Amino acid sequence: MTGAWRFVFSGGLVAGTFDIVYACVFWAIKRGVSPVRILQRVASGWLGEASMTAGWASAALGFVTHYFIATAMAVTYYLVARRWPALWERPVPYGTAYGLLLYGIMNYIVVPLSRAGASSKDPLWVAMSIAVHMLLIGLPIALFARRAILADSRTPVPA
Repeated sequence: MTGAWRFVFSGGLVAGTFDIVYACVFWAIKRGVSPVRILQRVASGWLGEASMTAGWASAALGFVTHYFIATAMAVTYYLVARRWPALWERPVPYGTAYGLLLYGIMNYIVVPLSRAGASSKDPLWVAMSIAVHMLLIGLPIALFARRAILADSRTPVPA
């Protein structure tokens, strides 16, 4: 694995970790929900409500699914940024915009098309989720993609 890809995958892992920690902390404080239940909720995209009674197996599926999605988000940004230099040259505005785009895609396309059912409409959850997607998901992905591109000797760097 090249140095560039290590940065890309690290970006996905960092963003995924920020996201799942945020969800676990928010729902633990708000309603006393355990991390296992959060991961089972992620798995409900595949299994529907059955995931909530499937124990650790569905939590593990949720964990793998969550990090796969976060890594796919990072890979997508990196591949597009290699062709559109503004994305890596200006990671802060484009990364935060990417996070907002990801929020929209996940909440208005992916989740509704899954078996998960309706997402929470709690106003605090929604507002904080938008901010988290922008600052703790999109931005780290863009910053790691920038580092990946700079590490990749095949990418010409403007003077």
